[in-house]
Amino acid sequence: MSQQDWMLMHRVAAGDDQAVAELYDRFGSLVYKVARQFLPNQAEAEDAVQEVFVRLWQTADRYDPRRAKLVTWVMLIARRHLIDRIRRSAVRPATTTFDNDASPSTASGAGPERKAQEDEQSKKLRRRIAELPELQRVVIERAYLQGYTLREVSEQLGAPLGTVKSALSRGLERLRERAKADWAM
Repeated sequence: MSQQDWMLMHRVAAGDDQAVAELYDRFGSLVYKVARQFLPNQAEAEDAVQEVFVRLWQTADRYDPRRAKLVTWVMLIARRHLIDRIRRSAVRPATTTFDNDASPSTASGAGPERKAQEDEQSKKLRRRIAELPELQRVVIERAYLQGYTLREVSEQLGAPLGTVKSALSRGLERLRERAKADWAM
């Protein structure tokens, strides 16, 4: 499998459109799911996915199957890109643009109902995170909300990297289970 992955990435690096399409078919939905977890709306997630695949194309020649599986490498690039995107947006002040033909209810983009819905979802997520066991909560907050790498979180907490990864995995699974329970109601 790793030889096939290396060949795929070699073709991507050479600019083979079919290889890029194959890479997108294999990992596009996974990258999108992660982007939706990081970003506040569908449009930003779709933009981020496109940017991630441009990055993958630009760095395809650096893929080494001896160091990581292709899925791991793709997700590492996606995660780094998403963290960079979040950090950049946190530094920039929010801008509002108005379209001359837009009505007052659509001038801000999402409208007050959409904003209220996103705010409520954000509050629910933060409540769910706060209910997690301390290690899981701290790891998720630092890795996803503050943008630290898992290695940095490990160093900050003085905990083994494997412990931090396990806490992240268990915490995310609990959040998923609670979200499914909310949807079922």
